[in-house]
Amino acid sequence: MACILVVDDDSSTCDALEVLLSREGYTVLTAASGDRALACLQRQEVDLLLSDVKMPHMDGLALLRHVKAEDAGLAVVMMSGHQDVTTAVVAIKEGAFDYLVKPLSKDDVLRAVRKALAMRTLMVENLALKRQVRDQFTRTQVIGSSPAWRRVCELVEQVAPSRATVLLTGESGTGKELLAGLLHRLSPRAERPFVVLNAAALPATLLEAELFGYEKGAFTGAIQRKPGHFELANGGTLFLDEIGDMPSEVQGKLLRVLQDGTFQRLGGMHTMQVDVRLVAATNKDLMQEVAAQRFRHDLYYRLNVVTVPLPPLRERRQDIPLLVAHFLRKYSVQNHKEVQAIQQEALQQLRAYEWPGNVRELENVMERAVVLAQEPIITVAELSLETLQSLEPAAQGDDFVLPAEATLAQVERETILQALRRSNGNRRAAARQLGIGVSTLYRKLKEYRLL
Repeated sequence: MACILVVDDDSSTCDALEVLLSREGYTVLTAASGDRALACLQRQEVDLLLSDVKMPHMDGLALLRHVKAEDAGLAVVMMSGHQDVTTAVVAIKEGAFDYLVKPLSKDDVLRAVRKALAMRTLMVENLALKRQVRDQFTRTQVIGSSPAWRRVCELVEQVAPSRATVLLTGESGTGKELLAGLLHRLSPRAERPFVVLNAAALPATLLEAELFGYEKGAFTGAIQRKPGHFELANGGTLFLDEIGDMPSEVQGKLLRVLQDGTFQRLGGMHTMQVDVRLVAATNKDLMQEVAAQRFRHDLYYRLNVVTVPLPPLRERRQDIPLLVAHFLRKYSVQNHKEVQAIQQEALQQLRAYEWPGNVRELENVMERAVVLAQEPIITVAELSLETLQSLEPAAQGDDFVLPAEATLAQVERETILQALRRSNGNRRAAARQLGIGVSTLYRKLKEYRLL
């Protein structure tokens, strides 16, 4: 049954409501003040708050504001011995579900409680449905089906609900910021801020100011107080990119925040407390940086709670057709062009290229190709790569066709079918062309009902 917290400085009211609601099967907690109610809410999950308006120190409206700031979905019913319409209107505007006037009627109390709890149930179900839809959409934005990429995504989904610090490692352009965003959107912090800061882009003084903020007059040009990224990310996630390049003088201050969640603004005397989940990324080997005394070993161990290594694109070539299809669709829409296919020869060259710039480089190449394309089909002429590897010529006219509303599954299925056609049905040869194992190909054939 639901848990109800009754808040009233009148002990007889608390006792009477506890007896009434307990007989109906509810779990009932009581508090004699707003402060005690907030302390109770920190310890216990509550479904409904039933609070008096007139209380000393913290009245019911102040309690209502505190509660709604922390949990907008908590059902609240206010009570008052005064038939004050103005107070009732304010309470409803502040988020109360209903307003009861003392002396309380048993029927009125039970009716309000049942309606409020029913509303709470609907709200929880609605939020759960919205989160499910959002999570499904989020996963579709992280493109790839290769075993290496699936392992990364599975690890991200496993650690996302936790509070653990995550370290994303890998070459530049492999999608570290994309994965950091996925970690945030799949976490309980998804509705709170996701703040990004590149630790390599600023000198030590400016980086410290951006991280922790500063007070007016802290340095020349500080004409007003400015909150830092830790304050902006409070309750959410802070993504620190290129943390391996962070100046040593800032590393110690970052360590303190990770240890106890406290810091001071530049030029400030007040210690601030924040609740921030940190996700860091680097393209460097931090153990080597520690050995070279360029990175603090204690900060490294604090960051290295969960490490997620991202594979370079050359180790997940199976994903290139999916990424190509995605970028074709994205930049065709952005540039108002009707580019819907890519020549098989051009696709083979994209698959054979080493991609030193990884997915970021592929995206740039595809954007340029779409912009330059004169026909609905991308050809080799529109590609611009540093090095094109020699390939056996592909059959002319064998195009990788992208329907206007193609899904990633349709693109993958078409890729497999074309590989089978080019290999005359030889599954081992087709798997070799696709850069996957034969067992993976069999699994995909079964998945797409091609067996």
